[in-house]
Amino acid sequence: MSKTEHTLTEADQLEHGLKVRHLTMMGLGSAIGAGLFLGSGVGIAAAGPAVIVSYVLAGIMIVFVMRMLGEMGAALPASGSFSHYARIGIGEWAGFTMGWLYWFMLIMVLGVEITGASAIVSSWLPGVPQWVVALVFVTFFAVVNLAKVANFGEFEFWFAALKVAVIVAFLVIGVLLVFGLLPDTEPVGLTHLLGDGDGFAPNGLAGIAAGLLAVAFAFGGIEIVTIAAAESRDPERSIATAVRTVVWRISLFYLGSISIMVLVLPWTSASGETSPFVSVLDIAGLPYVSGFMELVVVIALLSAFNANVYGTSRMAYSLARGGDGPAVLAQISRTGVPRNAVLLSVFFGFVSVLLNWWLPEDILGILLNAVGSALLAIWIFVVVSHLRLRPTLEQEGRLTVRMWAFPYLSWLTLGMLGAFIVLMLFDPAARIQLASTAVLFLFIAAMSQLWQRRSRARVQ
Repeated sequence: MSKTEHTLTEADQLEHGLKVRHLTMMGLGSAIGAGLFLGSGVGIAAAGPAVIVSYVLAGIMIVFVMRMLGEMGAALPASGSFSHYARIGIGEWAGFTMGWLYWFMLIMVLGVEITGASAIVSSWLPGVPQWVVALVFVTFFAVVNLAKVANFGEFEFWFAALKVAVIVAFLVIGVLLVFGLLPDTEPVGLTHLLGDGDGFAPNGLAGIAAGLLAVAFAFGGIEIVTIAAAESRDPERSIATAVRTVVWRISLFYLGSISIMVLVLPWTSASGETSPFVSVLDIAGLPYVSGFMELVVVIALLSAFNANVYGTSRMAYSLARGGDGPAVLAQISRTGVPRNAVLLSVFFGFVSVLLNWWLPEDILGILLNAVGSALLAIWIFVVVSHLRLRPTLEQEGRLTVRMWAFPYLSWLTLGMLGAFIVLMLFDPAARIQLASTAVLFLFIAAMSQLWQRRSRARVQ
């Protein structure tokens, strides 16, 4: 048996009920969230119209990472995804570290997503405490994730489809605004694109770099496609199709949306407090825009929460199956769902909600900083795993999806990620994120050594 063959049986016990359209929408649903609806204003404020360059650079980097992940996922579909590939490509410690780092990152993200959604909904329901709304949401999504994976996939498909429909409608309205085809509007021309006299890049290269820091992590979540592929009916074909379609759709939605924003809005009006989506729709003269966008943001947060509960549970299941976690997390229910792993993720998701309520902001901020750049570490390990595994996968004839211009674009991607780290070192807030993530990374890596020693001792 080759060193890669053992991963093929890893998902045998899981129900194979996901379709290609489920995988595609799960990827879109995870990546299209508050980072696009709310966070795009931060990037525009930092870089001006040149934020388009920031999005293009970040998009190219993510497209390359996803292509590499798609290549490995189609050859070796596993619910542990990059954790599995790090384990067999780099070493046991890398698989353990990547898996639990990703799990911890998503657990903290779950708390932020459910807290944000609950805060908005509780403002619509006077007298209803926010924690009650959060409890209802967490309970509901626990039931969804404990059901058959096919039911979960269908639910997430329609949930994410609502967000996609909003983005498509926004793009249509934006194009009509740009060309002055709506009542009482004139063609916008290139005035705003040229910075209203300040130039395309009013803050220069430093602004583009700051914009890159603001937008790069907004693409996070798309990797759930490769995690979910192990539960599809035809993993090899499903992941190949899903990766191709998700990548170009994400690029269209992100780049299309940001292009509309910088064409229609003065860059000086952007901030992290007001959604550029609302500002564009206000110019279009559409009624009830603010309330509608609040609803969209709630849907975006809940959809991402639902997908991330799935992602954390499957990662915990995969780690347990590989001997890197408690065996109880590898137990499968009669419906083919890793029940205990789902309950663990839901439990800690609610604990993180309580952290938002109980702990001072500075303590929660430390935890959030620790996951702020965790995706960067995961992307780097994806590239390194790919560089190590590609020759073996090619020799075994497993490749159905291929990374372009291997190994040159793989090394280029690694260089881009390294340059991104250098940029972060020059930003005070980003430096704190890097330092916190480094500490968390070293802690989990140390835990991997202790776990392996304990495992060896039990065997002896």
